[in-house]
Amino acid sequence: MQFGLLGTGFQLFGYEEKLESNPLQHLFEVYVQVNKEAADDKNITKSAHEFFQRLELGDMQALSLWQRFRDLSVKEYSQIYKRLGIYFDEYSGESFYREKSQEVLKLLDSKGLLQKTVKGTATVDLSGNGEPSSVCTVMRSDGTSLYMTRDLAAAIDRMDKYNFDTMIYVTDKGQQKHFQQLFQMLKIMGYDWAERCQHVPFGVVQGMKTRRGDVTFLEDVLNEIRLRMLQNMASIKTTKELPNPQETAERVGLAALIVQDFRGLLLSDYQFSWDRVFQSRGDTGVFLQYTHARLHSLEETFGCGYLNDFNTACLQEPQSISVLQHLLRFDEVLYRSSQDLQPRHIVSYLLTLSHLAAVAHKTLQIKDSPPEVAGARLHLFKAARYVLANGMRLLGIMPVCRM
Repeated sequence: MQFGLLGTGFQLFGYEEKLESNPLQHLFEVYVQVNKEAADDKNITKSAHEFFQRLELGDMQALSLWQRFRDLSVKEYSQIYKRLGIYFDEYSGESFYREKSQEVLKLLDSKGLLQKTVKGTATVDLSGNGEPSSVCTVMRSDGTSLYMTRDLAAAIDRMDKYNFDTMIYVTDKGQQKHFQQLFQMLKIMGYDWAERCQHVPFGVVQGMKTRRGDVTFLEDVLNEIRLRMLQNMASIKTTKELPNPQETAERVGLAALIVQDFRGLLLSDYQFSWDRVFQSRGDTGVFLQYTHARLHSLEETFGCGYLNDFNTACLQEPQSISVLQHLLRFDEVLYRSSQDLQPRHIVSYLLTLSHLAAVAHKTLQIKDSPPEVAGARLHLFKAARYVLANGMRLLGIMPVCRM
């Protein structure tokens, strides 16, 4: 239905040149305007219904407009994801399953699960005893499919295609009930592999505003983060001359954003704070990057002389022991995150590691220490940097070597 509104909106308020120059922004503007108009004008809602119906029936004109919007959107998304270091093997939304959703309706009917209502809609009773909250609509009165129908078709097709061990849906928590019903419906249709489907819900980010107003585009956030980071770096006297300050600012800024996002339970809403994001002390992504850069600088300064000559028995100080014991816990933390699909365990582990490394760096001198002590300490710091870098990469953060 949203696409019906967008298609109708574009026919009324769309401009080709704006679509070409800034597709996501223009489609968003059209979408906001058509929703506003539809609230007062029933004819627009009717046109949107008709547009969606034409899409479902395979009307070439409606489909080509949808395809165009989709291609432009995916192209834009790919560019933004690239900045985050994310690449998808496949983009396939529920809209791909328009035709297959009709097969799902036939399948539900053949299993005796489909019930027609007096309004002409089709429903499935998930409780088996008519419990109203467990009745799920799978077809509109005009015969068009719903999100649920298309998601059923998508799940069945993905199993056929990939024969997956696990299928994980990552969406906002507003869809929790939808996924509970989806998995339940797959079960009553006789698909045992529904047990292997999982929903990872995430919360809402509150108070995030950029210069373009209340609605926040990720691209604006990334640009603003890079800009503020560059300004921060320029104002700090200790910042080294960097070969590519823009790239460093982007990486440090992204670390700041990711750590703030992943620190708590994914399900929790949180208040976004620009000031907190950029703190270099405390539990932030900037602190992780700063620690990595400091440890890297140690290796560059002393690496040649000491890395071949060391004896681990020299690491007797409490600060060394604390770092070593913490390093030993890395696999346990990774296992935990892989089990409950929560990145916060890794974030918390890396922040503690950075604090321990900072204390050790202050107290365990390398310069002027006996060679084997210096070598052992350098190896300890090198191991801490390796684990820190690996953990950061798992979170989607590219470590920087200078800042």
